[in-house]
Amino acid sequence: MFSEAMRDVDLFVGVTSIAADPDWTDRGPERAYWERASFAELTESADARRDALRRIVPRLKIADRCSFDGRFLVVRGDLRTYRIHIGSANILMDPDGAYLCIVPARRKSDGGVFLPFQDDRLSLILSKAFLLAADTEITDETIRRQIGRRETGGRETGSRRA
Repeated sequence: MFSEAMRDVDLFVGVTSIAADPDWTDRGPERAYWERASFAELTESADARRDALRRIVPRLKIADRCSFDGRFLVVRGDLRTYRIHIGSANILMDPDGAYLCIVPARRKSDGGVFLPFQDDRLSLILSKAFLLAADTEITDETIRRQIGRRETGGRETGSRRA
């Protein structure tokens, strides 16, 4: 009973934290709190998610493109390598560590009430892994533009190969 209550508290704190909002700043270096929290050490529930991923990933069609590195699921695409944080499902792109924003499409309401702790990060991480493993097939222009972007001396340049 106690562990279930603590799991609920962990879920509540995780989804209500300002760390879930990449546009929030804490009056310090831009996005500093969000970056620390979004790529922080894993919580107990994220540790359990990593254990589940370690059992699931070897059975997937993209298993040869995936590996684990600490708190990240690393996915090798054709254009870049991506590091999906197992706690937040946020993505960093190698080699420059740029943040990749992929927002799931909003579902039409079925009349039910949305509860913020209904997120399923395991399926979100897996869907992002499948998408990024086939990064040359991505058709969304916003995502393609981000993948093609490279940090060069403080300015961004775009690649049209995506």
